[in-house]
Amino acid sequence: MTVKTAISIREDLFAEAEQLAKELGVSRSQVFAMALEDFIERRQSRQLLEALNHAYTDEPTDEERALLQAMRRIQREVADKW
Repeated sequence: MTVKTAISIREDLFAEAEQLAKELGVSRSQVFAMALEDFIERRQSRQLLEALNHAYTDEPTDEERALLQAMRRIQREVADKW
């Protein structure tokens, strides 16, 4: 289902959208829909990246540090045997 809407944009932007629609062989409405879809996808990706970066900014806990040290020790022991 599609919804019809009216928007206000600068004349130069409208002209560029009109030209792009002609070049792509699609309607002007399709150009705006494609642009909005792309904007939303990039925004969601940026938000996900920010959430991941935030999740991994904390320092390891004492328990995590101890596990890392144990893993490194075991890795060295295995490597020495080879």
